[in-house]
Parts: sequence; structure tokens; C-alpha cells
Amino acid sequence: MILYQKGSADAEFTLDDLKQGLFEALDKIGQRKNVLAIPPDFTRFHSFAGPLTNHAWQYFGKYLTDILPALGTHTAMTDEQIKKMFGNTPKNLFRVHDWRNNVVTLGEVPAAFVKKASEGKVDYSWPAQVNKLLTQGNHDLILSIGQIVPHEVIGMANYNKNIFVGTGGAEGINKSHFLGAAYGMERIMGRANNPVRDVLNYASEHFTAHLPIIYVLTVVAKNDSGKLVVKGLFIGDDKECFEKAAELSLQVNFEMLDKPLNKVVVYLDPEEFKSTWLGNKSIYRTRMAIADEGELIVLAPGLKEFGEDRQIDMLIRKYGYLSTPEILQLTLDNKDLQNNLSAAAHLIHGSSENRFKITYCPGHLSKEEIEGVNFNYAHLDAMIEKYNPEILKDGYNTMPDGEEIYYISNPALGLWAFKERFGAI
Repeated sequence: MILYQKGSADAEFTLDDLKQGLFEALDKIGQRKNVLAIPPDFTRFHSFAGPLTNHAWQYFGKYLTDILPALGTHTAMTDEQIKKMFGNTPKNLFRVHDWRNNVVTLGEVPAAFVKKASEGKVDYSWPAQVNKLLTQGNHDLILSIGQIVPHEVIGMANYNKNIFVGTGGAEGINKSHFLGAAYGMERIMGRANNPVRDVLNYASEHFTAHLPIIYVLTVVAKNDSGKLVVKGLFIGDDKECFEKAAELSLQVNFEMLDKPLNKVVVYLDPEEFKSTWLGNKSIYRTRMAIADEGELIVLAPGLKEFGEDRQIDMLIRKYGYLSTPEILQLTLDNKDLQNNLSAAAHLIHGSSENRFKITYCPGHLSKEEIEGVNFNYAHLDAMIEKYNPEILKDGYNTMPDGEEIYYISNPALGLWAFKERFGAI
């Protein structure tokens, strides 16, 4: 059931519009006295989930008892991040998701279903895991808040991914990531329906239908003046709400290009991107747009690590980013990758499949560290002098020496693809 839907490619919601839309939807569901909000963490700062969570607190007051940022495997939010993202929402409401220990398994999607959905790429069951707070907190409303945008693991981010991955456990996260990687990231990105989503939808129908989950979904894009704005707000409790938001996201977040790009320059905001675990969105979201033998240059002033989780960081350093066949074979041969399938999936996602060159320009990692994981290295200061983010505009730019580049100021906001390559997959 859809409680609120409004949006278009030309729309621009103000914060008051978001508040009004949320309140209108909440008025329809009746009084609630024990509410859990599940927004994204700081890595999705631009989702407008922060203001929406704050509006939910204003609406429910003392009846909003818990806020559980959907960390997945990310590090916990700092006090500064909470304040910046959620404003004056009381800090004592925030809980930290422990993806290794504080989860419960609600059921398992059968291996036969997963195998069929993946066209035989994987053959295992999938555990529907969530944070214990969702089932043991006695909440009469769970608000899952987030942004719909093209995504490398599940085609379009959010909806029940916010529940099963954002508040999920190690096995569920690992297996869902590996499922997507084995099936083929380029076959999934930008598609609302795909094997990973099929598995999560099965879990929603069979294991969480009894939970009082309402989804609050935004669609965000830049307006004509380059400012990030909300283009759509969709609130409801089922798949229809997600699909309507995904349809709008494809209109405003997907750049379909007439020709492949020979050189792409991506800037990673140092407040948001400190690891290649997140920063490789620069690869994920542009790979279908880059020409064979082209180059991706990643300006990463905040980059200080590969994985936010220590074990994942060690695995990335050990194996590096390699082609899909190489990582699949290494996974078959090595227990440490078998026991951390999300890391194996990430290594696949971060590869160009030897098709184009990836050059990282990190703020805090050495040349040896970057080259050790099979990326090319360039000095950040020199590259920022040549490709100055303060001067470049999103899209095509012609440099003083005549070189044509394509610049992206935030890869998390969209998906870029060459028409023929996208259509051939």
C-alpha cells in the first residue's frame, strides 16, 4: 500500500515539502507508541534521510524510541557525523548495528531458489538476517528511510536492502554481495529486478511480513544549477512503492551516453570517501561508460584505507583487485575468501576486467599500497593541479591542452553508461 507518492524529473522538494509529505503519510497509519527508525549512515549523507529522520522525531516525539543507522559493514557514525546528518535529533536515541554479533536469522531462502535466480552462478541458501532490535524491540512501527539510486550489488539501492543488508549479519551480507558479483555487476546495475532483489523479496514475503515496516524513499539528483535536490518522495509498505521510486531514479540518476569515454575523472569528497570499499563507486558507476583502453582517474584526498573493516582491509591488501575469473578461482582455493564472500565480491567489483586503466590519487595511502592492490598510482597534488575540481564542471570538459575529459563530482549520485554497452548486456 502506498501512503504517499509524489515526484518527477522537474520536481524540487524543500525540507518543508518533505516534512509535509512524511506527516501526511504518518497521519494515515494511526497512533504509534514505540517507533524504530532505520536511516542510512553518513556514507549516504546526500540521501536527505537525515532531515526525514529528524522530521520523524518531531512527529512522534518520545514515541520514537530508537534510531538504528543501517551500517551494514561500515564503521559506526561519529558524534560529529550524527550532528551534521540528523541535526538536533537527540543523540541518545542512536544505536550501533553490530553486524557480526547482534543479529538474528529469521529464516533461509532455499538454495534451489537462489540457484535458479542466479542462473546457476551460485548454489547456496541465503539467511534472512536482521538486527535483533527489529524483532525484540516490541516496536509498533519500523520506518526504513533511504534513497533509491543505481547500485552495484542490488541494481537499485534501498527498499528491503536497507533491512537485510543495512541491518544484516555477516553471512547474509557476504552471500548477497557474492551473488551479485558472480551473476555480473553490469547485468544488475540500474535494474530494479535482478537475482539479488529476487532473493530479498522472497525473504520479505516469507520472513518479515509480520514486521510493521514502512519504507520512506527519496530520489535525489542535481537541478539545473547543480544543486542537489529531492526529486521524489515515495512512502509505503510494499514493492510497488520501491518500483515507482526506482522508475523515477532511472530518469534522473542514469546518464546514458552516445559514445564511450576515453578519460573519466572522478572526485571523492574526503568527508564521505575514506576507503576504496566506498570509493570504488568511482569504478562501479562509470565502468559501462569507459572505452576499451580508456582511463579512470580517481581524485581521493580522504583515502586512508581499503576496507573499513580490518579483516576486509587485510583481504584486499592480500589479493588485490583482479578479474572475475581470477577472484572466483581464488575464492575456490582459499578459505579466507570463502569465509568473507563480500570481500571477494568487492574485489571483483573493483576490477576493470583488464579493459581500462584505473589510476588512484590518494591523500593518505602510499604508491606501494595502491600498486599493491593492482591499481595505478598518481600523486594527488599534481593531478588536482591538472584536473581542478573547483574549476571542472560535471560532464564533458576540454582542458587547456585540448584533452577532452568527462568529470564526475560525486559517483554515488548516479550511473553512467555507453548506450551500446548497456544494451548489449
